Amino acid sequence: MLDFFGSIGHAIMVPLYYAVSFVLVGFHKLFSTFMDPAGGLTWVLSIVGLTLTIRAALIPLFVKQIKSSRNMQLIQPKVRELQKKYGHDREKLAQETMALYKDSGTNPFASCLPILLQMPIFLALFRMLDQASKKDKAHGFLDETLAKQFGDSKIFDLIPVSGTFLKTGGVIEVMILAAFLVLAMTATTFLTQRQLMSKNMPADALSGPYAQQQKMLLYVLPVVFAVGGIAFPIGVLVYWTVSNLWTMAQQFYVIRNNPAPGTPAAKAKEERDKAKGKLPEADAAAAQQATLVEEKPQPQRQQPQRQTKAQRAKAQGSSNKKKKR
Repeated sequence: MLDFFGSIGHAIMVPLYYAVSFVLVGFHKLFSTFMDPAGGLTWVLSIVGLTLTIRAALIPLFVKQIKSSRNMQLIQPKVRELQKKYGHDREKLAQETMALYKDSGTNPFASCLPILLQMPIFLALFRMLDQASKKDKAHGFLDETLAKQFGDSKIFDLIPVSGTFLKTGGVIEVMILAAFLVLAMTATTFLTQRQLMSKNMPADALSGPYAQQQKMLLYVLPVVFAVGGIAFPIGVLVYWTVSNLWTMAQQFYVIRNNPAPGTPAAKAKEERDKAKGKLPEADAAAAQQATLVEEKPQPQRQQPQRQTKAQRAKAQGSSNKKKKR
């Protein structure tokens, strides 16, 4: 039975091995044109290239994730109203909540998709590096020669890319670098989630089940990565840390330029726009209307013509005659 499930797992992983190894080997050939092909830095840069390629491919999914997360924040008051109304009927509450998600175009699981999609890629890279260091085993486009080179590569001819915090091979520098990368991976995971909660969540969304879920992830995920990270090879830690840095930068850009309404990020953007002389759309429309009114041509007022003394006397005489009549 175990062999059966093992065969299924291998069959699922084979396409991933080809996809991951294709990108990895492609970057390795590129960097090998001016760097040592067997050098650890060459393979580390190839892993960085692999990470950036994967994250660039996931940009459309990230946009959907941001949109869904924003909708989740904005509909929290309505979710709490449904909980008050149907709290006694769980089935009805579930139906109404799902209808609310559908009407608002919200997917409660969208925030997990990027990390879930990366996990198989993460696992494929882990197995490729781990097995390359032990058996020189080929995977996809990573043939036996490249697998041996990958598994034996060392950074500065000292720190093996396949080394872990627990398996240093007697080299203390491996433990130091692995510990640094584990801390970096943990810190970037925490800061990314905190950035989202502190800057792009309205005040009324900071309470309730969704907020509690976000707070739990804020502290649980870094702990999970920290505990599991001590068993990850340095090459895999590089992948995950670079991926987290990409997420932080991408999220910072989106929150800064397109924040959710009623959030600290939205207020900060409004202040920046005012400082730059930009007005919100409603104010800009009102200012444009006022400008059009000011520019509307007004009828010219006719100035009274100056009369001579004889003309004034004649006019006064005519006026007196009219009064006598």
